[in-house]
Amino acid sequence: MAGHSKWANIKRQKARVDAVRGKTFAQISRAIIVATRNGIPDPDGNFQLRTAIEKAKAAGLPNDNIDRAIAKGAGTLDSSNQLEAIRYEGYGAGGVAIIVEALTDNRKRTAADLRFAFLKRGGNLGETGCVGWMFDLKGICAIAGSIDEDRLLEAALKGGADVYELIDDEEHPGAEVFTTVPNLERLNATLRSEGFRVTDTEWRWVPQTTVLVDDPEQSKQLLKLIEVLEGLDDVQSVTANFDLADELLDG
Repeated sequence: MAGHSKWANIKRQKARVDAVRGKTFAQISRAIIVATRNGIPDPDGNFQLRTAIEKAKAAGLPNDNIDRAIAKGAGTLDSSNQLEAIRYEGYGAGGVAIIVEALTDNRKRTAADLRFAFLKRGGNLGETGCVGWMFDLKGICAIAGSIDEDRLLEAALKGGADVYELIDDEEHPGAEVFTTVPNLERLNATLRSEGFRVTDTEWRWVPQTTVLVDDPEQSKQLLKLIEVLEGLDDVQSVTANFDLADELLDG
């Protein structure tokens, strides 16, 4: 059940790959709007909304902005922008598969921005489905702090987890616990009740297999592409199926 999260290490040691750094208040607000629209405007009864609000508060989004985003999603505040969730797929340098999740009110603009970003960094934007079959959509709970594996294994099984991966980082130890999307709320509640510090919950596309990148120039292109993609206002998340060689992680 256990493993080591190489992707988490890449995100930690290469901040450019960390989606949090590229987030803006506009992106976070959009996530709240869509979460509200997909459920009810009450975070107590809408786990997706509750998760979005927690991330918004952690990022310092003012309460007024949060309330306004909920009102837009609930339809109680006039808004001419109708957001839709779209998944884009493509390839980075070396044939690395990349999935981009976006919330947009203008498909043409978003597609054009993504296509330009891919082409500029040695990749190309493909058709929907071109790489999606290489990934599985999972619910993930991120845990911070030193981990007692026996306790984590017991809690993970109790919460219905599929697998967990330890984050091999001496300065910032932790773990990521994976489950099915419908079971994420249950897993989150179980881990918290067992005393673990859950710092984030999310839905993420997880690659079934990964490509090892050991070429410095190729790694620079890939990391820069992900940085650029994550910097676009319409983009909510970026996932790729590559691992960096240890010497590049340490560089």
